[in-house]
Amino acid sequence: MEPILLIMAAGMGSRYGGFKQIDPITDEGEIIMDFSLYDAYEAGFRKVIFVIRHDFEDAFKRFIDTRAGKYFDVKYAYQSLDDLPSGFELPEGRKKPWGTGHAILAARNIIDAPFAVINADDYYGKEAFGKIYDYLLNKADEKNYCMVGYNVENTLSDNGSVTRGVCKTTEDNKLIGLKETYDIETIDGRIIYFENDAEFEIEKGTSVSMNMWGIDKSFIKEAQLSFPKFLKETAVSNPLKGEYLLPTMIDDLIKKNKIAVEVLNSKDKWFGVTYKDDKPIVMDSIKKMKSDNKYPKVLWKIE
Repeated sequence: MEPILLIMAAGMGSRYGGFKQIDPITDEGEIIMDFSLYDAYEAGFRKVIFVIRHDFEDAFKRFIDTRAGKYFDVKYAYQSLDDLPSGFELPEGRKKPWGTGHAILAARNIIDAPFAVINADDYYGKEAFGKIYDYLLNKADEKNYCMVGYNVENTLSDNGSVTRGVCKTTEDNKLIGLKETYDIETIDGRIIYFENDAEFEIEKGTSVSMNMWGIDKSFIKEAQLSFPKFLKETAVSNPLKGEYLLPTMIDDLIKKNKIAVEVLNSKDKWFGVTYKDDKPIVMDSIKKMKSDNKYPKVLWKIE
């Protein structure tokens, strides 16, 4: 079946300070997502699902449908706080989205093929899309998934700490486990994070997840089964900010021997706009790639 690209674009951008999903990063008015879509198209993707929120639907569709959307079979899904299983209610005061796992569930009724998952505000590189498309087309099934892994040092921000899924892999690049690790930063040339008031170091070259996954459509059933359990636990532990995270779900399926995940290594430098001060760095990087003819001056014909 023809692979689908699912783009998670419903985040609130609280650390960025605004609606970063369609914030232009080039003089031509392009956004980071334009470059992911361009690379995906070159790799072979023709179907795309955007997971968005209703409150910025008009602005988002107006941007996509007049540009990149003309080249794809486009569908939209909506991530809503009150999209919960029967018997559950939204905790009073909850404003934060339920997380990346919930974003995929938002598209549960329109995912009908193996799919790649990416963040809307991240740049992944051309190599990644070629590898993941090939895997989805030829290898993916209900027991075999993939993930594009990046060297941790190629994914950090100069403007603050970040969260990364730190991977443990076998010698043949199978994912053993993945730990969602918070507040990673570089201090005095060392990559460190703190947990329970203790300092830990991450070695350079360690593979991390940037939420670029290749997943079989059967994952939807697994997510629907585990989401109620998450809600019950979160209602007690962290009702206002607890997140149903895709990496945590993948890790759980690996530990239960339900799936195997092949890590497709990329040497590209990932970049994104976690913080407002990241934007000039992203803009300079994109401008250089255009000047090096890695991308055309204008990606899409605007109508």
